[in-house]
Amino acid sequence: MTVRNLFRKRPVDMDPVRFWCETRPDADEAETVHESDLRREAAFRFGMAEAQVHPIRAWVQVPEELTRDLDALAVFVDYRLLVRLATAENQALTLGEHGLLRHPEIARLPYDGDYLTGLLDACNEIEQTGATPHAMIVNPRDYYTHLLGHGSLLTDFERNGMQISRTRMVAPGTAVVGDFAMAARLLDAGQSAIRVTEPPAGIFATDGLAVCAEIHEGLAVHLPTHIHHVVPAQGGPA
Repeated sequence: MTVRNLFRKRPVDMDPVRFWCETRPDADEAETVHESDLRREAAFRFGMAEAQVHPIRAWVQVPEELTRDLDALAVFVDYRLLVRLATAENQALTLGEHGLLRHPEIARLPYDGDYLTGLLDACNEIEQTGATPHAMIVNPRDYYTHLLGHGSLLTDFERNGMQISRTRMVAPGTAVVGDFAMAARLLDAGQSAIRVTEPPAGIFATDGLAVCAEIHEGLAVHLPTHIHHVVPAQGGPA
């Protein structure tokens, strides 16, 4: 499952969009709100924010021989260019300049002990805001080391409605856990292109015919309060 599939979609054009959001108060402000210790969301700040779509691109070089076999070229584009575009999309939506991990209101949640403790603590924190942790983004290393094959863990997650996206775009020992369906919308301009063009410097080590795939997407994070960045307490991979 790619990262985009964790979000509900909002069709947009290329212009910036305004949207409502809620953010956490400081401790003094929260104390002034009746029963905010029981219902912490009662003290959330209401406001507006702005976001827009940005280009996401992926590249491949085309072996010259493939230009004389259009069927083989089409398969190559499907198997290599579009796969790389999905990887670029994962990167853009997580650690990219406008991705989740760049959002200043998404809290880091340090954990002591094992990785699973961090994941479950994040799930609890999200439920304590009145939401449901329905998805997480994890590094493949952590999925195969800490989740797969550990008794009924994955079955329990699935029974609880948890979706898991595996991607290299979150560091080993960390995760992004949240109520993605409520917390954010994937802004989708509905525009895509595949074209032969000159790649910028640093894309390939050698010259050659290059093809670029491009889409335009962004994120409108309504409830950063409902997403947590799980990290080791000491700052390094678990």
